[in-house]
Order: sequence, then C-alpha cells, then structure tokens
Amino acid sequence: QVQLTESGGAQVQTGESLRLSCTVSGRAVSTYAVGWFRQAPGKEREFVGQVNWNGDRTVYSDSVKGRFTISRDNDKNTVFLQMDNLAPEDTAVYYCAGRRGVEYDSWGQGTQVTVSS
Repeated sequence: QVQLTESGGAQVQTGESLRLSCTVSGRAVSTYAVGWFRQAPGKEREFVGQVNWNGDRTVYSDSVKGRFTISRDNDKNTVFLQMDNLAPEDTAVYYCAGRRGVEYDSWGQGTQVTVSS
C-alpha cells in the first residue's frame, strides 16, 4: 500500500477555480492508479475521476466532465485535480485514493472544498 495526503482545499466563489494536490508516498508509487472521490454532507461518497499509472488515461464522472482535469507528475509523486467553473454542488470533502488492482485500497484523509454562491 501507499500513503496519500490531499491538500489545496479552500472556500471559493461560484465560477472560480481550485487545484487540489495528492501527494503519494511508499513503494512503487508510479505503478498505482489514483482516483479522486468526494463526499458532500448527508450524501454517499461519489467517484470524481481517475488517472492511470503513467498519466495517459483519465476517466471522469459526468458531473465534472469538461470542468475538472486530473494529471500526475510521477517525478514529484503528486496527482492534481484542477477544478474550473466551480458550483455550490461541488462542495464536499475531496479524497484521493490509490489502487494497483480493481479496488482502491489506500485512502487519504480528505480536504474540504466549499463553493459559495
């Protein structure tokens, strides 16, 4: 397993942008796919998107497609979630998670994103 730490959460206004970072440490970091998830108050955790081990493939949920972009820098062991045109419904705790198999088995502690109207 690897250890993941999110950062960059903040309170912003509708329409603004924010970039979250996920720093990954441990063995064979660059072999892990990394996903972003979010959980709003009173709601279940939701898949946001993921990037494969070398960064050349990404997948996004329909709710963020076209607004959010995931990238990774394996030299810095960091995965980024660029969020543009934020809306109040994007308010949530954002988590990054790592996997080498089918299931995500390593999770960060989360970072709060609040979007005010």
